[in-house]
Amino acid sequence: MLAFCKYKYINNFHFASDFINYFMTDIKKRSECPISSSLDIWGDKWSLLIVRDLMFAKQCTYGDFLKSGEKIATNILASRLQMLETNGVITKQDHPESKAKVLYKLTQKGVDLLPLMIEINLWADKYFTLPKESKEMLKEVRKDKEAFLREKAAALL
Repeated sequence: MLAFCKYKYINNFHFASDFINYFMTDIKKRSECPISSSLDIWGDKWSLLIVRDLMFAKQCTYGDFLKSGEKIATNILASRLQMLETNGVITKQDHPESKAKVLYKLTQKGVDLLPLMIEINLWADKYFTLPKESKEMLKEVRKDKEAFLREKAAALL
């Protein structure tokens, strides 16, 4: 019976995440607090860095994430990508040039994190020395934050 079940379901799943999305759709929350519930999805360092990379690169392969300056371990990267996809923050698409690769992109739910990411950058600018590119982006944000968010969100979708 188990062999039959494996055969029956595996043929319908193209990625391991399809299996997880099908069987593990009930995400457990620690509380009803909106901050706690949100942090359960994207609140660790690595998840936010993945979202950051997708916001500024628009799409990334697994290898692109590994090239990031923070040097994420492969097991952590795989786990966070899977968790973000399961929670609808990112999506995985076939790579147009290679069957061995996939492209990760933000979903609308992921793009909706843009204002939060901008606020984190504004906070960091207050307390840290930021690279020139970040300073230039924040200069644009300060001119007209709503217009910046609209334009950036439209470019991501």
